[in-house]
Amino acid sequence: MQKTFKTLDEQVKILESKGLKINDYEKTKEILFKENYFFVNGYRHLLMEPNKNTFVDGATFDELYSIFIFDRRLRNIMFKNIMIIENNIKSIISYQLSKKYGYKEKNYLNYKNFRQESFKLSQVNDIINKMKRQIRLNSKQHRATMHYISNYGYIPMWVSVKVLSFGIISELYSILKYEDQQEIADFYNINSKELEIYLSLLANYRNLCAHEDILYDHVTQRSIPNNKYHQILNIPMVENEYIYGKNDFFAIIIILRQMLGEDEFHDLIREIGYEIDILEGKIDSVETRKILNKISFPDNWREIDNIK
Repeated sequence: MQKTFKTLDEQVKILESKGLKINDYEKTKEILFKENYFFVNGYRHLLMEPNKNTFVDGATFDELYSIFIFDRRLRNIMFKNIMIIENNIKSIISYQLSKKYGYKEKNYLNYKNFRQESFKLSQVNDIINKMKRQIRLNSKQHRATMHYISNYGYIPMWVSVKVLSFGIISELYSILKYEDQQEIADFYNINSKELEIYLSLLANYRNLCAHEDILYDHVTQRSIPNNKYHQILNIPMVENEYIYGKNDFFAIIIILRQMLGEDEFHDLIREIGYEIDILEGKIDSVETRKILNKISFPDNWREIDNIK
């Protein structure tokens, strides 16, 4: 069935036909015009009857839009905190590699500095070439990189990481020698395999947040290992697998618990809690707890802030 263009009036009628109450038609049309029907409607499942294409009794467009805004604010909160980790890991990796291998591109991008197993060589070549390409393309757009090129003829790694994406940094970590990976992971008191997975998930969510994609039901291909946070929070299991905190939004919260500073993480939980409290005051047709569970938050999610 082919999708066709719908006017704002037709978009409102579609929502009404599915049982959504419209309190202010002009305001609703203005929101759909500015925010895009497709993206606002992407949150409809949180207000719909199970296994049906109709909204729960009493659901309103105001509630649907409140959930849309809630997700946007969550993205903004998560983005700024993932950016803290991005800056930290870039600094730590550049310091460790520069200290060990040298600070010029010919030193820190030498293939011999990375994993040498035969099955890794193709990946090593690919990632180093990606790094060189990003440095070449992006370096002219940053004052610091231009300063080093103009005055010294090279870009030290602690400056070049500025123009490398988080995705590239995540891939870079995956090709480091085991001892280099663990030295970096030791800073966070986690093992190197965990950190490799964590960086991959954080890079994925960072891009999702940066591009205003829907956050609440996003899942990643990779899952984080079971850990004490799953156990202490007593997260339910189905078929011997935790239902929250593996490859979803709450998994990112668990990762940030281990990688942010205590005060930074406390502020994160406080800000998320504030947005949830605001949402609770605007939703009547469904329980806020059910919305949070669909976002992958366990009922006792706030307790993660007290786990040492």
